Amino acid sequence: MIVEYIRYTVSADESAALIAAYQSAGASLRASVHCQAFELTQCSEAPGVFVLRIVWDSLAGHLQGFRSSPEFRSFFQAVQPFVGQIDEMRHYEVTQVSWRREP
Repeated sequence: MIVEYIRYTVSADESAALIAAYQSAGASLRASVHCQAFELTQCSEAPGVFVLRIVWDSLAGHLQGFRSSPEFRSFFQAVQPFVGQIDEMRHYEVTQVSWRREP
């Protein structure tokens, strides 16, 4: 498993459009056998800052599998207007340091 983080900074009037783009692009992520989960978060203190977190089965699954698939083409088409506003896009490996409160 590998986690991709993409950080965006958009103007306040573009926030709703970015959310809508990822609502649309989410269909492509859900259709990919390589995507295990995703979430888009918006900063409370700076509403134009967003972080997209995507959990992939592997780095190769993302870079070779998803990016060469028909799902990537529709995904990219939905989010392409915001590509120039990416501040950071990186992959991270999960460490053993983790905790989650169960309900």
